[in-house]
Amino acid sequence: MTSEPVLEMLWETSDPRAVLNERFGFSSGIEAVVWLRRVVSHHYDMSLESCQRIVMSDGNALAWISTSQGRFIVKWSTTPEKFARLAALSDLTAWLASRRHPVSAPVPSRAGEAQIVVDGASLNVQHVMPGHHLDVTDGGQVHQAGVTLARLHADLRAYPQAQYMSDVPRPTRSAHALISSWLESDLSNLPQAPLDALRAHLAAASTTPMDVQLVHGDFRAANVLTRGTQVIAVLDFEEMRFDSPVGELARSAVMLGTLFHDWGPVSPQVHEALLEGYENVRPLSEAERSWWHPLLLWWSLLMVPISGDNPTGWGRAAERLTRVLNSVEER
Repeated sequence: MTSEPVLEMLWETSDPRAVLNERFGFSSGIEAVVWLRRVVSHHYDMSLESCQRIVMSDGNALAWISTSQGRFIVKWSTTPEKFARLAALSDLTAWLASRRHPVSAPVPSRAGEAQIVVDGASLNVQHVMPGHHLDVTDGGQVHQAGVTLARLHADLRAYPQAQYMSDVPRPTRSAHALISSWLESDLSNLPQAPLDALRAHLAAASTTPMDVQLVHGDFRAANVLTRGTQVIAVLDFEEMRFDSPVGELARSAVMLGTLFHDWGPVSPQVHEALLEGYENVRPLSEAERSWWHPLLLWWSLLMVPISGDNPTGWGRAAERLTRVLNSVEER
């Protein structure tokens, strides 16, 4: 007998039963499980025994399943314009796994494919990674996250198929041009001291164009699983883009503590712990180092809601970061 799985939304407040029907075409969780059982048994060397949970967001769904071969996650999309990108990202994740990176590699189908298209859905099967989301209060975990990100950047730069990933976003303007333009917009909702500090740091930053390469795109607590102080999995490469390594490092430092329903800032000490771990593997160049502070400030200010500060305190965090940076410069 097929049991009804728990249905959840990842971050939306929509009714998950309605979403399952409207976006994925299933009238119930049981109907979705019947479909999953057929797909898994036909395309993979395993049989589905049960499905405990289905989580949805946008046109994506994840199902936690138990099979004859163990526990897995089935991840599928019903958005056709994403199919080519999803296939490319599955191939990339499989390549990273072959290079011993802590990623959740797709299980090859019977035909040897990392990503399959079936019944109007693009789908892959991944192993369940038994870990906990990164705890930014644990300095050892944060340090190791920096080490992991640096190693990831090194191999993403060497990925042999990068040139063919035409649908992966690329920057259209330099960081200097982008931030300068942003500073000319209406910023009346933002605290003045961080804005003044950002202008000063931007003026001192290198004007040498920074190299861009493939980067993860969303490296933060929600996508980093740990066990003890070790990073055991980096998840969700769907936001992958071309960017400078220091650009991703600074964005990750600012957003490192964000989870699905908790988008609070972290302390400047967490920023530095991530940087220290990163530079143990890949030291920043002088030009990249000149961008570290302006990028930290910019990403911190971008997180402040247009209506003003919010209970999690992004505006106050930007002011605290400014004071820390000023004190460092005065030493």
